[in-house]
Amino acid sequence: MRALTDGRGLLFGGDYNPEQWPEHVWAEDVELMRAAGVNLVTVGVFSWARIEPEPGVRDFAWLDRVLDLMHGAGIAVDLATPTASPPPWLGHRWPSTLQVDERGHRLWYGSRNQFCPNSPIYRKRALSIVTDLAERYAAHPAPALWHVGNEYGQVCHCDDSAAAFRTWLRGRYGDLDTLNEAWGTTFWSQRYSDWAEIIPPRHAPYLINPSQRLDWRRFCSDALLDHFRAERDILREHTPDRPVTTNFMGFFKPVDYARWAGEQDIVSNDCYPDPGDPLSPARTALTHDLMRGLGQGRPWLLMEQTTSAVNWRPHNLPKPPGQFRLESLQALARGADGLCYFQWRASAFGAERFHSAMLPHAGPGTRLHAAVRAHGRELRRLARVAGEPVPARVAMVFDWESWWALEEPGRPSDRLNADEQLLRYYLPLWERGVSVDVVPPSAELGAYALVVAPNLFLISDEDAAALTAYARAGGVLVVGPFSGVVDPRAHVRTGRFPAPLREVLGASGEEWLPAQDGPVPCRWAGGGAFEAHTWTESLAAEGAEPVAEFAEGDLAGRPAVLRHRFGNGVAWYVATLPETEALGELTERVLRDAGLAGALPSGVLPPGLEAVRRGEVLFLLNHGDGTATVPVPHPAQDLLTGTTVTDHVTLAPREVAALREKRPHEPA
Repeated sequence: MRALTDGRGLLFGGDYNPEQWPEHVWAEDVELMRAAGVNLVTVGVFSWARIEPEPGVRDFAWLDRVLDLMHGAGIAVDLATPTASPPPWLGHRWPSTLQVDERGHRLWYGSRNQFCPNSPIYRKRALSIVTDLAERYAAHPAPALWHVGNEYGQVCHCDDSAAAFRTWLRGRYGDLDTLNEAWGTTFWSQRYSDWAEIIPPRHAPYLINPSQRLDWRRFCSDALLDHFRAERDILREHTPDRPVTTNFMGFFKPVDYARWAGEQDIVSNDCYPDPGDPLSPARTALTHDLMRGLGQGRPWLLMEQTTSAVNWRPHNLPKPPGQFRLESLQALARGADGLCYFQWRASAFGAERFHSAMLPHAGPGTRLHAAVRAHGRELRRLARVAGEPVPARVAMVFDWESWWALEEPGRPSDRLNADEQLLRYYLPLWERGVSVDVVPPSAELGAYALVVAPNLFLISDEDAAALTAYARAGGVLVVGPFSGVVDPRAHVRTGRFPAPLREVLGASGEEWLPAQDGPVPCRWAGGGAFEAHTWTESLAAEGAEPVAEFAEGDLAGRPAVLRHRFGNGVAWYVATLPETEALGELTERVLRDAGLAGALPSGVLPPGLEAVRRGEVLFLLNHGDGTATVPVPHPAQDLLTGTTVTDHVTLAPREVAALREKRPHEPA
């Protein structure tokens, strides 16, 4: 990111689709962009049909003029490869390039993302246009960043995909005997005697082999990654010094972003919080922390957000005044060096004509566009934040493969979900202003005082050993229920669970017991009752101290939460889903074990208040409905207003303070 922010400060802008407008509008757009402080626009994401109107024909003249116009205005370009949405002629002439769903139905053109990533014809055509784009604009001064494709997530069950899947499986297993063992094909007479018999997991009469489906998910993510790499490598060949990215979509299940992040120069993300979801502020913060964790703490780019309503929910609530600014500054506080939107000018036609934009249909003389201009101006006052880290002593472990494996049909309960479990454990940390990195289980954990793994249904022996070693060396480890259940083949680990974590947790279990509807009464060992729900386990302590137990029913008196002194550290195991207040109490105990506190000495923050430090700046963001008064530990200057704060700051709803503490030699 440093190459992009040096000389520009924080990046501000959005997707720009000039091909939707006559050229006389382009000049107006540039003047309005300059007035708003826009310094980066994404161009070309959906322009394949404009660049290549017929097979083999190229029309770059209009794009030349757009890039010249942007460069003349001092606006950098995030130039996209247009391969996310092929023109109708590709699907019309070569229907095999179109996706096929699991029932064998071909998905036709007329929308977007209508391609099979495993189609040789699609690959050839896509790489051809990427090559020409790279050659033409390698020396142009406007592009500062390459944007490969858009929101990768295509899954195809066609014969080309079946052939590619078999090739992938040969590379993974080598021979059919090894594959049959890994997939457990003695079950239901599923043994394969010829590679040609293996197909994608298409629609079938009943449940499909979970090991096959897990490998299919791995393959689909890898197939998209392989295509991304092919485009990226062409771009790097022609412009080795120009960074490359593609836009993620937060906790997007089909694509393993932990495998993707290291393949690009900058992690970028699209984020669209739901204005009607009261947990949106925490969900969004968690997503931002994921992006920072994927980038190993480096600054990242918010590629898309929106100024108001989207168009794709059933009922699209607008954002109240000040909300988009609040969300934008939240991303900045959590490590983003670029704050971009979809899109610059609201479309007058097409499927996204009611998606809000930086410049609305009603034009520049609007409240919304005035707020966009004001936000662009204030970002210049925050330029010192660019490149600064968000220090985190807590890691939350999240693994795509475990997510895939956990949520297969045929499990004990469909009410235990990996992403929601992650949010449950994240929320009390967010409420206390404790910064978190979201990392894969293979991450280096030694720098963290606390590691929380809300669910690791699937875990490898290597990752289990790393978590064990982390606690033994002095770390504090928290593991949530139904963890350590299967190995990377999705085979259940036999014996008492969680088999690979038994030593570090000092406990083991014999039965998973989804609970009846309603509360599960529990009690703390030191006194006091709380309720849990959904899930219980039959456990026995094996060196761990029961911190809470089930209070009623067949499990009465059996452990519900255990704490184990292990080596120089501590490990916790939680065998149920505590309600919010109890999980907050548990979080307090765990933080004490780790010797950690939040961004403010006051502990739990006022409802809806978010506190996070980035570099030397403390950000306070009021997501609540009421005014929040927050004591500040030291005199500070609010970089947004220029005022000095001595003992407290008062924030109305949707207001933000960016406090830089006064140094000793500076006047208060």
